[in-house]
Amino acid sequence: MNDAALDFLKELVETPSPSGYEERNAAVFRSYVGAFADTIETDAMGSVIASVNPEGFPKIMLAGHIDEIGYQVSYIDENGYIFFSRVGGHDLTNAVGQRVQIHTAKGAVPGVIGKKPIHVMTPDERTKAPVLEGLWVDVGAVNRTETIDAGVQLGDAITIDAGFTRLVGDRAAARAFDNRVGAWAVAEALRRVKMLQPEAAVFAVATVQEEVGLRGAKTSAFGINPEIGIAVDVTFATDFPSMDKRLHPDVKLGNGPTILRGANANRKLADRLVAQAVEYKIPYQIEVYGGGTGTDANAMQVNRAGMITGLVGIPLRYMHTPCEIVSLADADNAAELMARTAASVKPGESWIPGN
Repeated sequence: MNDAALDFLKELVETPSPSGYEERNAAVFRSYVGAFADTIETDAMGSVIASVNPEGFPKIMLAGHIDEIGYQVSYIDENGYIFFSRVGGHDLTNAVGQRVQIHTAKGAVPGVIGKKPIHVMTPDERTKAPVLEGLWVDVGAVNRTETIDAGVQLGDAITIDAGFTRLVGDRAAARAFDNRVGAWAVAEALRRVKMLQPEAAVFAVATVQEEVGLRGAKTSAFGINPEIGIAVDVTFATDFPSMDKRLHPDVKLGNGPTILRGANANRKLADRLVAQAVEYKIPYQIEVYGGGTGTDANAMQVNRAGMITGLVGIPLRYMHTPCEIVSLADADNAAELMARTAASVKPGESWIPGN
């Protein structure tokens, strides 16, 4: 991963963009792909669609979502404390004691998530997990007027204040690798596939609102109407204590991106991804899942009359926490795998299993 690509990834993960509030990260994505894409547009939902060789055939859609989980201001009490609702799926134990930013029309307002200290809890309260109504954001205000004067309004987005941190080796931690690292990979794949001069039309899509129902993938897939699609998202690394490999796929950080085999992946496309990984010596892991996945691949596969769909995963530890960890090499290899696979697609190939 070169310095420009690393800077792009850092900017993606540090730019707050919860579902429904992705405009800032959409701008980051557009700026990066603008250096090499043949066309760029933003659709009505806010997804960014960049292409290389848009008149080619068949059309291939590469999708990675740029939204993240977060919160929204839902109530400000008379003392200036801010109560909030969830955007996307949360484990509230991760919220306790976090520093946050409230994104207002006046700019970011810093705060902290407060709760009753353990010292003054009843014995029964100490045994229970946090509940939403028992948490609040404290911006240091003394009353409701002071909070509002700082710029806070109902509906403002809230994100955890945690940025990009390099760890040992090629590992890094960040708040929102899910799925900014996937959006990074589709942008990088587009840059690389252009140099390979594909016969297919390749569309890299930074999709929105994945965390609240795969919504951006549905609309962008309908608009592009591609024959083939590859989604890239983070997937569960299971190489940490307490994970039972009998119940979850054996996926390790640093061993390469995963390739899905299962109902949500066309078998011929999965085999092509494996073949390209072998030919170009790209490390990979097989991930097995029997049903529809909670990724953009699920929405893409059933677009219109159906799409030939694959799913590439970037292993990640501690999903939906402020300290998600990835291997930068896995991300780089995911981009290379998608670029090589897209470049291998020729007009007239049959992708229907059994044909």
